Amino acid sequence: VKMLKEATDGQLTARYDAVAASVQVQFEPVGRWFEAFLKRRSRNVSASFQELEEEEELSEEEEDEELQLEEYPMLKTLDPKDWKNQDHYAVLGLARVRYKATQKQIKAAHKAMVLKHHPDKRKAAGEQIVEGDNDYFTCITKAMEMLSDPVKRRAFDSVDPTFDNMVPSKAEGKENFFEVFAPVFERNSRWSVKKHIPSLGSMDASFEEVDNFYSFWYNFDSWREFSYLDEEEKEKAECRDERRWIEKQNRASRAQRKKEEMNRIRTLVDTAYNCDPRIKKFKEEEKARKESEKKAKAEAKKREQEEKERVRQEEEKAARMLREKEEEVARQAAQQAKKEKEAQKKAIKKERQKLRTTCKTHSYFTDNEADGVRMMEEVEKLCDRLELTSLQTLNEALASGNKEQSKAALEKQVQEVNDQMQKEKEAEMQAQQAARGAEHTSAGGGGGANNRGWNEEDLQLLIKAVNLFPAGTNARWEVIANYMNQHSSSGVKRNAKDVINKAKTLQKLDPHQKDEINRKAFEKFKKEHSVVPQTVDNAVPSERFDGAESNSSPWTTEEQKLLEQALKTYPVNTPERWEKISDAVPGRSKKDCMKRYKVSQNTQTHTRHGLLTLLCCSLFYNKINMEKKAHLKLSCFCDC
Repeated sequence: VKMLKEATDGQLTARYDAVAASVQVQFEPVGRWFEAFLKRRSRNVSASFQELEEEEELSEEEEDEELQLEEYPMLKTLDPKDWKNQDHYAVLGLARVRYKATQKQIKAAHKAMVLKHHPDKRKAAGEQIVEGDNDYFTCITKAMEMLSDPVKRRAFDSVDPTFDNMVPSKAEGKENFFEVFAPVFERNSRWSVKKHIPSLGSMDASFEEVDNFYSFWYNFDSWREFSYLDEEEKEKAECRDERRWIEKQNRASRAQRKKEEMNRIRTLVDTAYNCDPRIKKFKEEEKARKESEKKAKAEAKKREQEEKERVRQEEEKAARMLREKEEEVARQAAQQAKKEKEAQKKAIKKERQKLRTTCKTHSYFTDNEADGVRMMEEVEKLCDRLELTSLQTLNEALASGNKEQSKAALEKQVQEVNDQMQKEKEAEMQAQQAARGAEHTSAGGGGGANNRGWNEEDLQLLIKAVNLFPAGTNARWEVIANYMNQHSSSGVKRNAKDVINKAKTLQKLDPHQKDEINRKAFEKFKKEHSVVPQTVDNAVPSERFDGAESNSSPWTTEEQKLLEQALKTYPVNTPERWEKISDAVPGRSKKDCMKRYKVSQNTQTHTRHGLLTLLCCSLFYNKINMEKKAHLKLSCFCDC
């Protein structure tokens, strides 16, 4: 903002508008200004870029002035062919500065060494010079070549022969942790890719500082590489394949050395972490904090449980008191009801006794003995049927009137009770008739001629058809009806509805009627079928088994199972079949097994027909018995 000129005499200063307020603007420096910004921030000073450059130039000039070259005593004895094993910094006289030397210092050192050790200078001084590249001056040239190239210099710095790779032991670290590990971490920090490296700190460092330090070293990114130690030089290869083989060998050796280096760094960090007293202090503090939190949580939980227990006990107490109160009220009500009931019983008993006494006093209001017995029965009927109020009314009427009036009142009450009993009996008979009518209607729902003529043969045929076609058969009742129409000799044609109704009727039969039908069906069955053939026990083996030595003990279930399994395992075409079968059944010979097999075959042949003929009868008996026990539906009865 340009300052206004001072007003001259006779002039007035006029203000047209107020000056705008200052505004703070943030900007990000770039280029060399950003470098100057970082330097100012690291030095915590405020200076311009030019001032910083001048300061840097002055510092370099001071370093040049302070640079003092150290003569390498073994310089003249070096072998130029063994240049890889020489200390390049020592050759140039920079043994004290080493990796901290700047390019300017390296050039100045090289210049000084050239002026002093150049062959022409030495030859002019009368010194004997070795011809060719065998002169030690070649070592100076090689040192300059290695240190002036950043890539080659980094390769040499990675294997600096003066660097100490030692890792302190735990015993050393526990005694003087900071004095032992601080210089080690500072020494190894030169390999870090990142420039801002956290320091080890002191015993008073905070947890964040310690955690930041170990996080940095556990994730340490090292630029150290070991290409300088390659045993083979690919430039010396005679062909491409050899060059590739040399590169492969060099990569493998570098990777192995890099792995060993990272393991060394990790061992250093692990040892420091285990020996660090601050870590132990932080762990103890963390443990104490967790213990306090755990204790506080346990106490809070205990208080919460106590509060819940208190509330629960109060609720239980209130519920118990309420329950006791309700039980007391119910008990009192029950006692009151019991008392009222007992009082009513006593009153009814008293009124009944009064009625009997009154009637007995008046000889039951009759002179005839037969009428007296009848009236006595009627009086007892009144005592059983009448309620308390009716008894009281009747007793009052009998007590207030004369004999004729009392007799009329008694006969009137007897007539009313008899009429009521007659009505109840008629209503019950009507209900029974209605139930029988409904049953008859449901049983004869088909109507017509098809519902007539269910003789014993048809009933037996129905039972047989129900067993032959169990529940689950497709169109079961139509199939049963067709079966009966084909096999019935009555000539009556039945449909599915007739068969279902009759089957339901059979379910509701009295057990005696079912037994009668069952007995008749069995008698007919015995007449139509022959006797069951002779049993298995009477079967006689073939003559070739007579006189043979065999085990006469009966066959057990386990031996029978083994025999059946062996018969399945060794089929008919198996060589020496029966020897193998007898071996599979312990305690039985070949003849025993053959005899048992023949007996089993005869048993199956003889009993097949008997089993088939008895099947229907046994099923019928079982179904009838199950109906008696569970009164199941016919469909369930047929499924059994």
